[in-house]
Amino acid sequence: MPQDLKLFTGASNRELAREVAAHLNLALGDTTVSTFSDGEIMVRLNENARGSDAFVIQSTCTPVNDSIMQLLLIIDALKRASAGRITAVIPYYGYARQDRKVQPRVPISAKMVADLITAVGTNRVLTVDLHAGQIQGFFNIPVDNLYAAPVLLDYIKKKYVSDNLVIVSPDAGGVERARAFAKRLNCSIAIIDKRREKANECEVMNVIGDVVNKDTLLLDDMVDTAGTIAQAAHALIEQGAKRVSAACTHAVLSGAAIERINNSAMEELIVTNTIPMDSKAALCGKLTVLSIASLLGDAIKRIHEESSISSLFV
Repeated sequence: MPQDLKLFTGASNRELAREVAAHLNLALGDTTVSTFSDGEIMVRLNENARGSDAFVIQSTCTPVNDSIMQLLLIIDALKRASAGRITAVIPYYGYARQDRKVQPRVPISAKMVADLITAVGTNRVLTVDLHAGQIQGFFNIPVDNLYAAPVLLDYIKKKYVSDNLVIVSPDAGGVERARAFAKRLNCSIAIIDKRREKANECEVMNVIGDVVNKDTLLLDDMVDTAGTIAQAAHALIEQGAKRVSAACTHAVLSGAAIERINNSAMEELIVTNTIPMDSKAALCGKLTVLSIASLLGDAIKRIHEESSISSLFV
């Protein structure tokens, strides 16, 4: 049975890993991650891990493929160093959007990445807000898919008055998420109906629900290029919304996302630090970054102690 609890990380989540370690009153494991001149990644563990209960904290975010390789190499190093149990803590699971065949002759990349993580010797996976919950079934090892909802809800309750708040789903697929938040906030919901009327014409966004003179909060699991959420914010203002804000767990923010957010009708974009936000937060004054360190720390502690983590799935 694994004994000492040890935390390790690569390059993508070092600050979050430090926060998790501080929450658990532990020192972060000493790991060296370097790159050869041709781009090869080299990993070295600078401390003993024999028999330990090892947790590797690493989001597979930009640069996505380097982050995945770092995760795999650290896990392999731990396996060869005789770690007792290895848990991959993946706050943001890259390739999650490629979870099915949407056209002929394409891979199911989310499954392939899951196979790699399993094959390298991982015993368990801990992640946050998978893009599709069914991805848990791609793994043949235990998967704990935490939700960032408690962290987001705590902030929203303090910042917004519930009797004038409307939670808005930016598309039909996010209605269940919006309903769950609205239930806990005791407020109503609205839905953005997005459709393209004709080929080569801009998408038309219709708002289903009453948003007139309301504080509206767009809710999604991730924001990537921010095109949809910026258009949705504009549609809400056109329909008479008093204020528009947005919240998501994973702020990918690629391409022109920062510019779109800065130029949008949104007053605030609430995100978590599943993906490092340091440079992006400096460029976007509308970003509010919440930490999930305590959520991950509590889950890691309970997994290490072999106790239930059911109460964290709220």
